[in-house]
Amino acid sequence: MRLSQLQERIRDFERRRSWDKFRDSLIYAHLIEEVTEIGRFILEREGYKRPGLGHSTNQDDIGSEFAQVLTLLVQLANRFDVDLEKALEVEIPKMEKRFPPELWRDALKGEGGG
Repeated sequence: MRLSQLQERIRDFERRRSWDKFRDSLIYAHLIEEVTEIGRFILEREGYKRPGLGHSTNQDDIGSEFAQVLTLLVQLANRFDVDLEKALEVEIPKMEKRFPPELWRDALKGEGGG
């Protein structure tokens, strides 16, 4: 699925449920909530949070959390009339220039990054 198709699908999804009436700040708050849930998965996986010691994250749901984050991000992009495909086509070359791989590989060699 192309990002433009995803944006249109999410736009339709919102309209059919009248979610397009929600304030942008509500979508943003929900996005932060879902990103935080992904963070809990990461912290548990790396041993910072441990199941059975007050943490109950179901690893089977991580894909769902990423999907929720993506749909909420698309909702916000739609609210601001951002064409994500075009934005990425412009942003990725900027990032490639701003963050040269050679510099980053060299900079991270002593930190377990290479």
